[in-house]
Amino acid sequence: MKVAEIRGKTDAELRFDRSAMERELFDLRCKSVTEGLADSSRLGAIKKDIARIETVLRERQDGVRGQEPRQS
Repeated sequence: MKVAEIRGKTDAELRFDRSAMERELFDLRCKSVTEGLADSSRLGAIKKDIARIETVLRERQDGVRGQEPRQS
């Protein structure tokens, strides 16, 4: 997910996406322990996407870079 896509979403959408990604990350971690993963790079990609979402939410909360909280 690109930062431009993230900035275009509302706060509620970002929180929903973050929770879905955290669940997917948990599932992938469990699967990697029990079965092994064909594409282990997905773990890192999900972690980075979660970090990007949290960064944008924090910027909006603090008013950094002209970001205002976006309500739907």
